[in-house]
Amino acid sequence: MQKLGDFKLPHFFNYPPYFTLQPVRDTREKQVQLWKELILDYCKTQKIFVIGLEEEFPLFTNPLIERSLSHEAREAFLSALVSEGRAEWMDKGHKKCLILWLRIQDWADCILHFVKDNGFEESVMTVEEIRSGIESRGTELQGMDRTILMRALRLLEQKGKAAIFKGTSADDEGVKFSA
Repeated sequence: MQKLGDFKLPHFFNYPPYFTLQPVRDTREKQVQLWKELILDYCKTQKIFVIGLEEEFPLFTNPLIERSLSHEAREAFLSALVSEGRAEWMDKGHKKCLILWLRIQDWADCILHFVKDNGFEESVMTVEEIRSGIESRGTELQGMDRTILMRALRLLEQKGKAAIFKGTSADDEGVKFSA
């Protein structure tokens, strides 16, 4: 089985037709489904939050079979993730895509578990501590995309489970969690 770093690639990755958008509807639906799963799995294991359509992305090329996805195919696969709520275009030109391998609600739940597991209820933390503090090391929160983190925190704030405090800079924004 082929690997990309420590990531095991699925068998279809070595099948040249999967690098070309398939014209038959049923075949294309299967192809899109396989690519969506691959993109989400890869991004999750590699902690990738943004894919640039114009930039090199390891999954979009297979040098072993000398195949690359066309711009149209890349956009089709990412758009399929967007339509499912698993990604969002970051710009009107569809050049950058925010990958939500966990939905915002799931990230919010993850943050709450982190807070409870570490006894941070009724505590104040900086946003940066949540992403890169000692307690977050080895958790899904480590290195989390700031945009996604802030959206999850705002969701928790709407639900009355957190209060966000503005600092003088983005580095000292704080959050108080409530039990």
